[in-house]
Amino acid sequence: MKEAIVNPDLTVDVQDDAPIPTPSNTQVLIKIICAGCNPKDWKYPFFSKLSINSGDDMAGIVHSVGTDVLEFKPGDRVAAFHTMQGPGGAFAEYGLAESWTTFHVPDGTSFEEAATIPLAGFTAAIGIHWRLNLPMPWNPATKRNPLIVYGAATAVGSFAIKLATRANIHPIIAIAGASATYVETLIKQSEGDAIIDYRKGSDYMVEGIKNALQAAGVRDVFHAIDTICNHGSYQNISKLLVDGGHITLLNPGNDYSAIRESLERSVTYVGIVNGDINTDSWLQEQAKKGLATNGRDFGLIWSRLFTSGLQDGWLAGHPYEVLPGGLNAISRGLLRLKDGKANAVKYIYRIPDTT
Repeated sequence: MKEAIVNPDLTVDVQDDAPIPTPSNTQVLIKIICAGCNPKDWKYPFFSKLSINSGDDMAGIVHSVGTDVLEFKPGDRVAAFHTMQGPGGAFAEYGLAESWTTFHVPDGTSFEEAATIPLAGFTAAIGIHWRLNLPMPWNPATKRNPLIVYGAATAVGSFAIKLATRANIHPIIAIAGASATYVETLIKQSEGDAIIDYRKGSDYMVEGIKNALQAAGVRDVFHAIDTICNHGSYQNISKLLVDGGHITLLNPGNDYSAIRESLERSVTYVGIVNGDINTDSWLQEQAKKGLATNGRDFGLIWSRLFTSGLQDGWLAGHPYEVLPGGLNAISRGLLRLKDGKANAVKYIYRIPDTT
C-alpha cells in the first residue's frame, strides 16, 4: 500500500510498497478515503526528530476487524481516531484504530466531514466533560454554568462549544479573532453566549468577558478550556476565574506557573482514550497524581454519541479544505499548520487521489 512518512523537516516520503497492517483482536482495519490533519501531526516529528506516519484522523470503509470486535464489519462506513505513534497511522491507504475510538458514519455525512471529527472531538469531550467535570449531554445542566472557550474557532474549541451546547452549558464565552463570523454560527446569544475578540488586547478582552457575564446574568465563572496556550491566553483566563475554578489546557509542555495557585489546572490529553498505562509514561505520571487514566470506556461512549449526533443533526464536522494530491499534499498542509495559516479550517487529504 501507499504510506506517507513525515520527516523532522516536514518533508514527506510516500512509500509505494508499505505492508498493509494487521488488526489486533480489538482493532478495525480501515481502507482510508479521507485523512485529517492536526497540529500534532507536524509537532511530533519536528520536535522528536523522528520520521513517522503521524496522521490520526481517518474516515473510510472497514476492510477487516479483529476477533473481539462486535460492532463493525467489512463494508461499514466509519471514522476513527488512531492510537498516536502506533502502527497503522492515517496517512496511508489502510489504517488501524481501536474499536472503541471508531464510529459509524451516517450516509448523509461525507468522509471529508467525518475525518474532521475524531481527534478534535475526543479532545473537546475529555476537556469539558472529564477534566472540567461539566454535565454530560444525557444529564444536561439545569442551572447557569458559564464556560470560557479560548480559541473558539479551532477545531477543539468549536467542538467544545457544540458539545457544551448539547449539554445545556451556558453562557459560553467564546474567545476568537478573525474567524468570529464562523463562531457566531455555533453560539446561542439567546442563552447569553458571547464572542470576545482577543486581538483588541488583554485589558479589552478581560473587561469584555466581565461585561458578557454580567449581561448573561451571572457573576462567577469556574470553568475554562484553553486550546491555544500561548500569547497570554491562560494568564488572562486566570484573571477571570474565581478561586476554586478550573482551567484545562491542551499543551502539556508549557510552564503554567503564572496561573495562580487558588485555581485547579489540568492538561487535556486525547491519548487517554487509547493509552496503555503499562507503556505510556505520561499516563503513569497522571496516575501518580491521582487522576483517572483509563479512557477506553469514555472513548467508547463518545464515539457512539458522535454517530448519533451526526444522525440526529446536533453534531456536524469542522469546516474543511481538501488539499489536492492525496498523500503528496501532506507536507503542504503541515507547513501551513506550522505557519499558523489555518483559520477555522481543517485540512483534509483524499487518499485515493494520490498519484
